Amino acid sequence: MSVKMTSEARNISDTVSDFILLGFSCRWEIRIFLFFTFFVTYILTLLGNLAIMCAVSRDHRLHTPMYILLANFSFLEICYVNSDVPNMLANFLSKNKTISFARCLLQLYFFFSLGTTECLFLSIMAYDRFLAICRPLHYPTVMTMKFCSSLIIFCWVYGFLWFLVPVIRITQLPFCGPNVIDDFLCDLSPLLALASACVPIPGTVLICGTMSSLLIFATFFYIIGSYTLVLKSVMQVPSAAGRKKAFSTCSSHLAVVFLFYGSVMMTYVSPGSGQAESMQKFTTLFYSVLTPLFNPMIYSLRNKEMKDALKKVLGGS
Repeated sequence: MSVKMTSEARNISDTVSDFILLGFSCRWEIRIFLFFTFFVTYILTLLGNLAIMCAVSRDHRLHTPMYILLANFSFLEICYVNSDVPNMLANFLSKNKTISFARCLLQLYFFFSLGTTECLFLSIMAYDRFLAICRPLHYPTVMTMKFCSSLIIFCWVYGFLWFLVPVIRITQLPFCGPNVIDDFLCDLSPLLALASACVPIPGTVLICGTMSSLLIFATFFYIIGSYTLVLKSVMQVPSAAGRKKAFSTCSSHLAVVFLFYGSVMMTYVSPGSGQAESMQKFTTLFYSVLTPLFNPMIYSLRNKEMKDALKKVLGGS
């Protein structure tokens, strides 16, 4: 009995110093193809979001709260893809797929903090459209540049504070082995699964699941509620051109919302619930790599002012 207890204590105390990110387990030729595919996606994402930032900064007509929020959102998307894609690309070409414990937890923190910030940005962008369409007379006095700047600062600060407690809890978990993560980044569910192989962690799983669900559902239902009121107001606009312009702006935002939240809900509403690893890997890939690529196209293709500003930027360069 004492030998057994000593063995268990040794297993828990011998915590791992690094993790192995399996990424996409496939033949070398396929990995090379995937590397170039995601490398092109990464470059296009950076260029698309940088183009929106340059268009907003150079065109004085776009110095309004809606476009300033959009420029900050584009900057957020650049930070978001840089939190996981470079490491994923390096893994395609690397035989040693290890990542240190500190780097893994740091990636987890930045990835989740930036994702939280994105949820908050989508919410205040919905609030901006609600004020502009449902309260047009109050819009200039409420959505001032100072208030807009305060909302932006709130999103960044609160986004990086929200998941601080869960990440600190995860750093204190006993990772005694195995250390293999069947994913291309240090994600929440695989880390919880590895820790639960050592000791039961119902408290940490509950905290992570509650905070994830609270953030996702609170912001999602707020956005849906805001746009429900917006659409009601749009239907009452007598001008067909006015309705078309309002629908164009709102549909772009809603497309981004459903792309992002649809895949996020499948992954993080119940972390550690035993979701199929292959399914989780592809849903994570969709919202962390592909959605930031789609966002600049969605916002620019259906917005005349943005298209005109982008033409000037591209023409000038």
